[in-house]
Amino acid sequence: MDSRTGPAIELRGASKVFSTPSGMPHTAVRDLDLTVGRGEFVAVVGPTGCGKSTTLTLVSGLTEPTEGEVLIGGEPVRGIPDNVGFVFQQDAVFPWRTVLSNVMAGPRFRGVPKAEARERARQWLHRVGLGAFEDRYPHQLSGGQRKRVALAATFVGDPEILLMDEPFSALDVQTRALMSDELLDLWSGTGASVVFVTHDLEESIALADKVVVMTAGPATVKEVFEIGLPRPRKVEQVRLEKEFTDIYREIWSSLGEEVRITRERGAGHAA
Repeated sequence: MDSRTGPAIELRGASKVFSTPSGMPHTAVRDLDLTVGRGEFVAVVGPTGCGKSTTLTLVSGLTEPTEGEVLIGGEPVRGIPDNVGFVFQQDAVFPWRTVLSNVMAGPRFRGVPKAEARERARQWLHRVGLGAFEDRYPHQLSGGQRKRVALAATFVGDPEILLMDEPFSALDVQTRALMSDELLDLWSGTGASVVFVTHDLEESIALADKVVVMTAGPATVKEVFEIGLPRPRKVEQVRLEKEFTDIYREIWSSLGEEVRITRERGAGHAA
């Protein structure tokens, strides 16, 4: 397969088994098949604890599959690829570094000369609206501003693959909507492929080209839904469209079953 024209990401029969403190094996994901096209924005939804985040760590190279394959650009993942950016749920910033220094850190680590790294970092800080905050420290920023720092620090490395693990879940509703719009603006035109894990079905539909519904754990792909909403999108506007509501009902009919299964399992263990 030509790595320039094939899928950006492929998981082929991927399974991941962890050892628990009791010594019993725990299967987080099982026989997972997933394909992400180049420049495609894919959202992954599923019940709490089903293995969505494990899927991201497999793609990132932070963990290896117990069985199956994970490929980026047609090549098996071995370690953490240079072309992958990861945005976590918690703020992954260095508290002792200034905003500018935080955004420079990635390029400097990859050997970019200091002056070039500083210029690139400043360009991205301006793009996320923090050009006047480069000398501040993370504790002097709001939650939304810290998330903008994290986005700038990720995009400054020109990632071909962008992995996002519930990045906006800790933000208030208004800030979350603004950050979703900002993410779409930053991503547009980069050509990056995105895998975005979220518990919020509305968020997934508003952002993605494709929504992947995972089963109750151990996770595998249950259904894939194409989202035909036109781009560019504004999150708060697109949520008012009738087509959005129709898509939501269709996906929830699938996702809701898995959520109920997870709840019933939890109730059974509690009993």
